[in-house]
Amino acid sequence: MVRASPIDRRLALLAAAALTLAACSNTAPPPPAAAPDALEGALDIVAWPGYIERGASDKNYDWVSQFEKDTGCKVNVKTAGTSDEMVSLMTQGGYDLVTASGDAALRLVRGGTVQTVDVAKVAGYDTVDARLKEAAWHFIDGKHYGVPYQWGPNVLMYNTKVFKKAPTSWSVVFEGGKFPDGKPAKGRVQAYDGPIYIADAAIYLMAHKPALGIKDPYELNETQYAAALDLLRKQHPLVQRYWHDANVQVQDFTNEGVVVSGSWPFQVNTLVANKQPIASTIPSEGATGWADTTMMHATAKHPNCAYKWLSWSITPKVQGDVASWFGSLPTVPAACTNNALLGAEGCKTNGIDQFDKLHFWRTPEATCKSEGTCVPYSRWSTDYVAVMGGR
Repeated sequence: MVRASPIDRRLALLAAAALTLAACSNTAPPPPAAAPDALEGALDIVAWPGYIERGASDKNYDWVSQFEKDTGCKVNVKTAGTSDEMVSLMTQGGYDLVTASGDAALRLVRGGTVQTVDVAKVAGYDTVDARLKEAAWHFIDGKHYGVPYQWGPNVLMYNTKVFKKAPTSWSVVFEGGKFPDGKPAKGRVQAYDGPIYIADAAIYLMAHKPALGIKDPYELNETQYAAALDLLRKQHPLVQRYWHDANVQVQDFTNEGVVVSGSWPFQVNTLVANKQPIASTIPSEGATGWADTTMMHATAKHPNCAYKWLSWSITPKVQGDVASWFGSLPTVPAACTNNALLGAEGCKTNGIDQFDKLHFWRTPEATCKSEGTCVPYSRWSTDYVAVMGGR
């Protein structure tokens, strides 16, 4: 029998103590897990300019501060001027929500960039306009991918000193010639800097070249699509700027001699407030429009704050305030009444009666109902860049 040395015995005791400590540490209770509905303290949103206001431009227009006070969710906003920019930002990640227009929404869904939304967790969803609750640009394959936020028309904005009477046709931006003041149209017209503008050309052709058989401006076969591009190429020499920044367009109408363009009510209201001779109309052919949806990123870091915002965003007060500031229409009809900022006639002024005249932005897809096979958005995107470049 070999007896252990004193050193060996001490090593054995140390090893046993270590094992005992390890066992104790393994049985220690874990720290308490955060509640699954705990608010994360932050919220990152990609939005159109003017959509998420905290009173910086006008203290009366602030629907962020109270939300932050109530929830502790600090709101950070990244503005984007086009739908393509919004898709790019959301694809890169780092944002929780986006106020996506219809020409971005389907791309975000098909790309797996956004997640489905449980509308049962969105307080007040039952108050949303019935025409928008399951609209095709966000209710896809029987699933909700967002919460309607605001909608509005793409109006024809014009200078009332040049056009004493409201233009009745989009021909003033597509056909050229001379305007009522006797001066040429060239260099005094703007067009939208976005592939979805091809749909505006398609609407014009629906009325003026019915033989093309266009039934839906977002569902164009090769012949119809070629005709729309041809119209836009002919328009190119007239265009002073392809705009996407609303504030730049306001400056162009104020200082650069631009007198007519497709626009948003936001620019119209801003110019009128600045006492510029500006008005707007929807011509006889109808118009495109936008119905924006707040969508949540597939890997949102702050989903609980995001759900709180989705509920907050469709409260009547917020809806009315946004509509007043942006010149848009609420997705909650009740917001049209009893809002001090919007006023009794605010929704009528912003075009609430125009809903049925609008062809709301929607992402064109290769498979389509009216034609069977259509030109997809990827083609719209590359071809419109060429049009803007004069090719």
